[in-house]
Amino acid sequence: MKIVIRSISAVFVAVFLNACTEDFKNINTDPHGISQGSLTQQNNHIGSRFSPMFANIIRAEPAWNYQLQQNLNADVFSGYMTAPTPFAGNINNQTYSLIDGWNNFIWNDAYDANNGNGVMPYVREIKDQVTLSNSQGGEKFIFLANIIKVMAMHRVSDVFGPIRYTKYNDYSSSGQYDSQETVYRAFFADLDEAIQGLQQYEGDQQFVPFDESNLGGNIAGWRAFANTVRLRLAIRVSKVAPVLAKTEGEKALASATGFITDDITVDMGGFPHPLATISGTWGDVCMSAEMESILEGFKDGRIAKYFAAPADASLGSYKGVRQGIAITAKSEYGSHSLLGETVMNATRKTWFTKAEVYFLKAEAALRGWTGAGDAKIHYENGVKASFQQHAVAGVDAYLADGVSTPNAFVDAKNAANNSAYGSNVTIAYKASGTREEQLEQIITQKWIAMYPDGQEAWSEFRRTGYPRLYPVVINNSGGAIDTNIQIRRINFVASERNTNAANVTTAVSFLKGPDTGGTRLWWDTGAANF
Repeated sequence: MKIVIRSISAVFVAVFLNACTEDFKNINTDPHGISQGSLTQQNNHIGSRFSPMFANIIRAEPAWNYQLQQNLNADVFSGYMTAPTPFAGNINNQTYSLIDGWNNFIWNDAYDANNGNGVMPYVREIKDQVTLSNSQGGEKFIFLANIIKVMAMHRVSDVFGPIRYTKYNDYSSSGQYDSQETVYRAFFADLDEAIQGLQQYEGDQQFVPFDESNLGGNIAGWRAFANTVRLRLAIRVSKVAPVLAKTEGEKALASATGFITDDITVDMGGFPHPLATISGTWGDVCMSAEMESILEGFKDGRIAKYFAAPADASLGSYKGVRQGIAITAKSEYGSHSLLGETVMNATRKTWFTKAEVYFLKAEAALRGWTGAGDAKIHYENGVKASFQQHAVAGVDAYLADGVSTPNAFVDAKNAANNSAYGSNVTIAYKASGTREEQLEQIITQKWIAMYPDGQEAWSEFRRTGYPRLYPVVINNSGGAIDTNIQIRRINFVASERNTNAANVTTAVSFLKGPDTGGTRLWWDTGAANF
């Protein structure tokens, strides 16, 4: 694949300056000559705005957009994958020389409504349409849009920290940022309002034509999904705001709404999974060193689903590549393990796995939250759910293995990249172990189970320090990112700095340090887990 880098500054300026007039013009103009009355009758004037929101949380098409939105940042920073391609002369995100032209896409897919992109503009349009049409029951669409908004924007905040959120619906203040703490508190409020507000609409069928997820428009299912996201975010802030986390977490655990009981997946419109194209067609991403160390060391059967055998049989059954090493040409490591059938055969993209719910409950139990249940039972159920998801046998023997540990990594091309793994974490749950030992087991298995969603995996690594990821060998950050602490965030994008400079300056003041990849986010305390 040839990375496409485009300038969006001029477009952004035009959209920003004309938002007030153009957004309402688009909202109120009859598309393709269809009468407003006909649109309103079918709720298309509202429902049509959901499709780009479903599309842009994890972008499936074009594949190069996903490559820039997530793959060449979170997917590699999480320890899931490594690019064997030395983009920009090997001076790129993987070696901590952050490329604005790439990272702009993380922001654009959330905020830029051009070419069908964006999440935030469409949430605002839905609210505006419901207000303008004054249709009975229209508020349910606002609640549903806000659930999707939280799902999208917590991922964006977990990249940058401060984002534009609570003031976005007001055109006069839409460029203003919130601190990450303010944003997270708003997330909880939006989810709570949606969970409560949608209760009266359970059984309502009006969202069915517009729901691109496997929830199929089921309002009770969407309430359960919102409650599940609430538990995820409560765990996310458990170190920095333990009282808030416990309150929200226990609210989720006690809710009659419940949690998702199946993986949440979203239609990709007939397109292949973008990782199938990036890896299988372009050869631009392959197995990471961490995945090799952990899955091979654990003798984990999921490895055959996640990755393919290397093209060079002399490399063994599976072979990964360490991030941030010297690479001069793709041919050096291009014969290593590409991604496997989990993405190659995927017909839908996964937003949330059932396995993650169990791991969230397991950590909640470790933290003593009321209603969390037993950590060991949840841990084992999480592993079982992941094995079931990928149709892998042998889970009982796997869970009984208290001996296997991750392997040391051996680079097939350059011994200077070899490294011992950072711990002797095992699989069988250590019921008599310390909470820290148990948490490492929980997060390591959670990390395996969430594959291939590198965004969540990177966030959990930054929050907990698990699993142990190999530091880069080459650090081109000029001292902005500590090699051993590793990358903590991505700096604010060029399009915002160029067109919204005053508000970006305010946003930087909300950070714990400079606007660099080495500054920790609000919930990333760097302190002990307990």
